[in-house]
Amino acid sequence: MSGFIRSRAGKAIGGIAAVGISALFLAGCTGTGGGGDASEPADQPREELNLTIGTALPQTGNLAFLGPPEEAGVAYAVSQINEVSDTTGLTLEVVYGDSGDTDNKAYETEIPRLLGEDVSAIIGAASSGTSLQFIDQVVGAGVIQFSPANTSDQFTTYDDNGLYFRTAPSDVLQGEVLGNLIAEDGAQTLGMIVLNDSYGTGLAKYVTESFEAAGGEVVAAPTYNTGDTTFDAQISEVLAADPDAIALITFEEVKTILPSLFGQFPADKLYFVDGNLANFGDEFPAGSLTGAKGTLPGLSIDSISDFTSALDEFVASEGIEPLTEYSYAAESFDATILLALAALAANSTDPADIAAKLIEVSGGEGDGEKCTTYAECAEIIVGGGVADYDGVSGPITFDEVGDPTEASIGIYQFGEDNNYSAYEG
Repeated sequence: MSGFIRSRAGKAIGGIAAVGISALFLAGCTGTGGGGDASEPADQPREELNLTIGTALPQTGNLAFLGPPEEAGVAYAVSQINEVSDTTGLTLEVVYGDSGDTDNKAYETEIPRLLGEDVSAIIGAASSGTSLQFIDQVVGAGVIQFSPANTSDQFTTYDDNGLYFRTAPSDVLQGEVLGNLIAEDGAQTLGMIVLNDSYGTGLAKYVTESFEAAGGEVVAAPTYNTGDTTFDAQISEVLAADPDAIALITFEEVKTILPSLFGQFPADKLYFVDGNLANFGDEFPAGSLTGAKGTLPGLSIDSISDFTSALDEFVASEGIEPLTEYSYAAESFDATILLALAALAANSTDPADIAAKLIEVSGGEGDGEKCTTYAECAEIIVGGGVADYDGVSGPITFDEVGDPTEASIGIYQFGEDNNYSAYEG
């Protein structure tokens, strides 16, 4: 094992599988994602822009552990945007809300509340299945929905009126990387326990395709539903199939599933995904997860340590509870920065105008000046140029349907302390 997994769609770098979305994945996809004209001429008067966005991120539900890093990423971006509002003319206000999950359905009251605040965009949800519950309501109201963590392939071809964007890559990519990782680790048979929603079944499909293409066989893949609290039947079915490896394609339910696997299945043959990769620490006895691996879309936590250190300082300065996870913090930060840059480029807070500039400011039109901070990009736009923002989470570069055209999938391994770090194998 060389320390990374290669993908057919791209090259591998360090402990990360870096993948580009090829024509194979996009063939036949349709959409009306925003494109835009050139930036406003420098001599055109600029408006004083008061942009309001909402967040529908998981404060409760089976992805609640992702809420703190995602909301912190948004808040940190807002601080940088408003720090230079005197020179850009744009100020940003955020109305925070809870997406919940498909069991507690917090979104049923939160989305109408957010829309009632006259927001131009809503950042969220984290869960693909949850986003699918309210995307029609959001885009039907003419508001942008921008997720930092949705990975279901359903969004690539969704009829979203050009108002849906995401900074996370499709599960096509994570599934390919995880399936290859399990095969390269020597497993010939694979069992899976799968969340029965668009995220879980979609990711399981691509893991299966990749693993079987490498010569393996999936011998069991029982599903469960959001809100389920017992998983004995699924665990028994997978263990009875005697697989070489088990992939847990779940959300926070993994905490209930794992104790029944300890002692019955070797930890170093367990595989996690972005929906459940967490630092479990002393929630389980020391050494319970030693050697287990997992995948997480985005650059490795180690490679963005400057960002996470700055985020920690910001969180401390704001009196926010210290973060224990950083998953999708960078993607949330970048989503917020991109929305503000698109509003600047459009010289408008109208959602349709912003959406029409999101591809441009991400570099999707290929004619912008590279920049890596909000202040730097905003200066280009205010000066009459075209900015191409390369974010903390990666280059981003939206295609015509609002998907990032390249991505990195980090590979991680658990140590004796039940916490994960970049895989160095």
